[in-house]
Amino acid sequence: MFRRFAAALCALAGLGLHPVLAHEGHDHGDAPPLPSHVSPRAEAASRSFELVALPRGSALVLYLDTFATNAPVADADIDVETPEGFVEARPQGNGSYRLDAPWLAAGGHHDLAVTVKSGGVEETLTLDLDLPAPASPATASSPTEPSALLAEIREHLGHQGLIGALGGGFLLGLATLMLLRTQRMVPAFAVLALTLTLLIGGAAVAHEGHEPSKPEIRGAALVVPNSAFEQARRMPDGSVFVPKPTQHLLTLRTDITAEASHRRSVELSGRVIADPNASGVVQSAVGGRLSAPPGGFPNLGARVHRGDVLATVTPPVQAVDASDMRQTQGDLDQQIAIVGRRVARYEKLAPSGAVAQTALDDARAELSGLKDRRSALDTIRRQPEDLIAPVDGIVAERAAVAGQMANPGTMVFRIVDPSRLYVEALSFETLEPDAAASARLPDGRVLSLAYRGAGLADRAQAVPVQFAITAGGEGLRLGQFVTVLAPTGASTTGLALPRASVIRSEGGALVYEHVSAERFEPRSVKVEPLDADQVLVASGIPSGRRIVTQGAELLDQVR
Repeated sequence: MFRRFAAALCALAGLGLHPVLAHEGHDHGDAPPLPSHVSPRAEAASRSFELVALPRGSALVLYLDTFATNAPVADADIDVETPEGFVEARPQGNGSYRLDAPWLAAGGHHDLAVTVKSGGVEETLTLDLDLPAPASPATASSPTEPSALLAEIREHLGHQGLIGALGGGFLLGLATLMLLRTQRMVPAFAVLALTLTLLIGGAAVAHEGHEPSKPEIRGAALVVPNSAFEQARRMPDGSVFVPKPTQHLLTLRTDITAEASHRRSVELSGRVIADPNASGVVQSAVGGRLSAPPGGFPNLGARVHRGDVLATVTPPVQAVDASDMRQTQGDLDQQIAIVGRRVARYEKLAPSGAVAQTALDDARAELSGLKDRRSALDTIRRQPEDLIAPVDGIVAERAAVAGQMANPGTMVFRIVDPSRLYVEALSFETLEPDAAASARLPDGRVLSLAYRGAGLADRAQAVPVQFAITAGGEGLRLGQFVTVLAPTGASTTGLALPRASVIRSEGGALVYEHVSAERFEPRSVKVEPLDADQVLVASGIPSGRRIVTQGAELLDQVR
């Protein structure tokens, strides 16, 4: 009796519950998953336009972009030939157009002809729109058909499968213990196998009940859940699906590659320096104590003019020098007193003719010279040296503190004109003289450079090259590092792309090709520097391909 019961339970476990483990929608094989999130849509392209049509309930939304640049076309006149005649699409203000389409509810295949007029260009694009056929309410709700009954059972198991499996497993576990106590081993093992099968089957059904929502047909209308609609996603083959609304949000732009001849450039490491004709240093010629001028020391960044007094230096007087100066002053004072009395005596005798007029004039000249020497000696002890700005500009460096002792040749101020700066770089190749170059800052800004000359001094097998910054130098500082791109005079042929198009990855450089209206594929490329804004594609893509030039970094983040 128990042997027959065990065989029946094993057959039930093998035939009744195995379909639950391999239920519809959970193929655990190695086949790549289908893009189930993609809703019904149609697309068409011409030499000027690219069009995507998306059903939205009882309306059809058209997204019109320029084919070459992927920029939305917002001022077009669009007429659509539908199963119900010609209908004009109304612009929505975001690069999309909308028209009423009640015929979408019928489902099936629809051939649409869309006439686009924009910017003097008129083209007709054809769309093939395939919609799932709607299921009738009677068929969808009939409980007599096996498929409907199976769906109801599966839905019920999805909600109650886990609880039922646990309850049944508990009862079968009690049965297994009773059989073991009666030492009936074969029936016990059969019931145990049935218990494990039931538990695994209930867990699988419970997992099925937590599947993401998918598009379904309710009555005669197609309902697409928001969680599965218009979502950018990277496909198993590495391509990226980006719906047109998301492309407009990310501002993705493209350009068609074209092969041309370009001047070859090299990348050099450079730094910002001051123009030697528009900068200068303020130094003390003699050692002394620094003092501030009447207006105080100029602050960093303050604008000064040529000839302004920036500081003063008072030379110190040593003890020996002070003693010599006092002795000299005493001698001069004594001589001034003697000559002064002589001048006074000559002035009394000159009217009577006792003293010649020439003697009086000589005495007066000698007295004046002695007084000048005495005055100059006093001035030497008191007069400081003025430190004067040599050029117009701003104070770039300052080492002035009141009371500080400055040695001869010590730099006290550095004056720089920020509108006249240079870039110095080291080059291992001969550059094209008098050619315009460019430089790129770490923050992405670009500087325009003009060649000023190259030196002959050897610095680690390289020569210094200087460029004048002609544009874009706002906010620069001395010593700031830049990347200089200078032409060498040689020419090369290739595809020029903006630097924003190239994504640096572990496997090298790659770009994204716009292969269809809503699909982008990564392409590995080899690039060379061209200038501050562009790179030259040496290999990886042919000409005539649409490559993403703006938004490539955002596109690469899609997973």
